[in-house]
Amino acid sequence: MGSVTKRFKSAQAQSGFTLIEILVVIGIIAILATIVIIAINPARQFAQARNTDRTSSVNAILNAIGQRIADNKGIFASTGGCPALGATASVIDAGGTTVSGHTDLATNCLVPTYIPTLPVDPSAPTTPSTGYTVSVDTNGRVTVCAPGAASETAVSASPTPICVTR
Repeated sequence: MGSVTKRFKSAQAQSGFTLIEILVVIGIIAILATIVIIAINPARQFAQARNTDRTSSVNAILNAIGQRIADNKGIFASTGGCPALGATASVIDAGGTTVSGHTDLATNCLVPTYIPTLPVDPSAPTTPSTGYTVSVDTNGRVTVCAPGAASETAVSASPTPICVTR
């Protein structure tokens, strides 16, 4: 009977995990967590979301400009004190304050008739600049760009601005 009690006590003393086993499990969990974080890459996900927002905004601005041109028989700046679009890219104002070198497309041009409000680039400074540019080439094709996309290094090593031409 004494040897059975002794064997029971020695088996009971070894029923836990050793320090080495716990450290190995923690190491495996850390490696798996690192792999998951690298695969998810939150910075890249946020950069892609901002670029998706920019693409949507560029298309919305270009559609509003196209609708105004269609309503005014092929001319953008025909009525209401709306400035003409130039061949050089100009930053779109969000309305209100005028800044030299910026074209105010909000007041009397696009807002609220063709678009409720001018979209603002996710990484743009505060108003009056929206962070988007508009230019017209010699054939009259309008190009709207989001130059802020070029700074999204989390998406690729050499990002390019998002531009749409119609």
